[in-house]
Amino acid sequence: MFIFKVMMGLVVAIVVSAGGVMATDYKKNPFTLVYDGAITENVKGAVNMNQVTYKLNGIDISANVYTPANYDPSKTYPAVVVAHPNGGVKEQVAGLYAQRLAEKGYIAIAADAAYQGASGGTPRSVDKPANRIEDIHGMADFISRYAGVDADRLGLLGICGGGGYSLKAAQTDKRFKAVATLSMFNSGLVRRNGYMDSQVSTIQQRLQQASDARAQEAAGGEIIYAADAKLTDEQIAKLPFDLYRQGFEYYGKTHAHPNSTFRYTMSSLLALMNFDAASNMDLINQPFLMIAGSKADSLYMTQDAFQKAVNAKNKELFLIDGATHIETYWKPQYVDQAMGKLAQFFGDTLK
Repeated sequence: MFIFKVMMGLVVAIVVSAGGVMATDYKKNPFTLVYDGAITENVKGAVNMNQVTYKLNGIDISANVYTPANYDPSKTYPAVVVAHPNGGVKEQVAGLYAQRLAEKGYIAIAADAAYQGASGGTPRSVDKPANRIEDIHGMADFISRYAGVDADRLGLLGICGGGGYSLKAAQTDKRFKAVATLSMFNSGLVRRNGYMDSQVSTIQQRLQQASDARAQEAAGGEIIYAADAKLTDEQIAKLPFDLYRQGFEYYGKTHAHPNSTFRYTMSSLLALMNFDAASNMDLINQPFLMIAGSKADSLYMTQDAFQKAVNAKNKELFLIDGATHIETYWKPQYVDQAMGKLAQFFGDTLK
């Protein structure tokens, strides 16, 4: 029963086996960034980060915009929208990759999803696919009007759950001229079938729980949350998948941020469990890159979506040898490999 309760909720993106990894303290960074090499101050002539807020369907969205060294708003730059993992926030892996893209000459934006992180919206921790997809469209709206951005050279990078939602956003939003994912996670597939199809036998039971939670919300009752467990180190070590074990280490220890949480409203499952990020993949006709670790137990989701992208231009599946899902979030040698491929991809497609 314990494993069932934990796995019901974990649709997040996850990271490294912790041995010897020093925790990054958000309190020691003025912007509360929790990744290695994070910006600590804005310096003239260097890569800078601006904290911004904008409205999306009446909700305040909190975002960070990274600009290249020697940024000149009178010039034009390609831009990349970066969508964060489920349970993650812009100060973690999404910020890392946005900053690294800015170092390569791009204006990059990472925003907290509506109802999550520092963005507005109640109840908190709603995790519905339609919201997350709209968040990505909203980032495109905002960054396309940002000083110096060439809206005709707009790329999209989705990480983990943000990667799955990026697939859906790019299927219809042709402002995105190039689409990339890192460690893509198909949230709907996992919420429905369980990770690696481990919960198929309980689908109807979990749908009933979600329906009951929705009814309780509608009646003004307490919000019920899934994936709200606090685990001991011993319990984490017994979890059945690398993604979950390393995810608890990443989000709970080595790269913890107070705005980041595994939990989501149980009623969100009504929208998640009939969602599939890999449906309608034939609608993607942009240049397409998918990156994943060769040892990631989530790799099956990337391979499935990639195979279905029959109309994508110059599509490529790039495997990082030896990396697990979460290790692509923070481990320097794997981040460097991913960034090398992303720089090449966006350099070729956002000319």
